Amino acid sequence: MSPLLIILIALLVISGLGLIIFILLHSGKGTGISDMIASSVYSSQTGTSIVEKNLDRITIIFAVVFLLSLIALMIVYPSGSIATR
Repeated sequence: MSPLLIILIALLVISGLGLIIFILLHSGKGTGISDMIASSVYSSQTGTSIVEKNLDRITIIFAVVFLLSLIALMIVYPSGSIATR
């Protein structure tokens, strides 16, 4: 296995796990894990919106890293070429 393959697969796995975690943290119609965390940390409505904006930004970053690493794997190692190396 080449170092490039290891780095790309590690990025794909880490960003995939990050996506799962941060998507689950998003609130859906006022009941979610982020609301429970935000209500215990912030008591005002402005704090909750800041938490939601940060969750959105982090989720988007993980999604972009996931897609870029997936595209890089598809370009660098086309189908079937990893097993033959």
